[in-house]
Amino acid sequence: MQNRTLEVGVGLFLLAGLLALMLLALRVSGLTMGSSEDTYKVYAYFDNIAGLTVRSKVTMAGVTIGKVVAIDLDRDSYTGRVTMSIDKEVNNLPEDSTASILTAGLLGEKYIGISVGGEEEVLKDGGTIHDTQSSLVLEDLIGKFLLNSVNKDESK
Repeated sequence: MQNRTLEVGVGLFLLAGLLALMLLALRVSGLTMGSSEDTYKVYAYFDNIAGLTVRSKVTMAGVTIGKVVAIDLDRDSYTGRVTMSIDKEVNNLPEDSTASILTAGLLGEKYIGISVGGEEEVLKDGGTIHDTQSSLVLEDLIGKFLLNSVNKDESK
């Protein structure tokens, strides 16, 4: 009887450990079990979206206010269209706000940072942020630096 109690206790302990591990994985990945009814959609068009992924965070003044829900190509302008889901609590974003793709930390995680504009009109559900700043691509910077140093050597 004591052996059976020990086996049940170990089984319950393992089950609790697996549930805790699953909860941790959900928290780290950014997946939530809540509904998206408390949000509204805002669009932004970028020339280069390198490194930005779906479920990346959207921040304002360092505070997370939403997440990226879709990334696709606008076939008319050949730019990347980002669909963001913004919390309903942040319902006073001016129409002239700026969206920038920024890098967090050394690992290079990309996210969108919104800088507030000064216009009276606010973004509504389905609105578009027109003033955007694309992602900084490290390879392009290195290429420009090397090309600039080669041009300086040739001019001597």
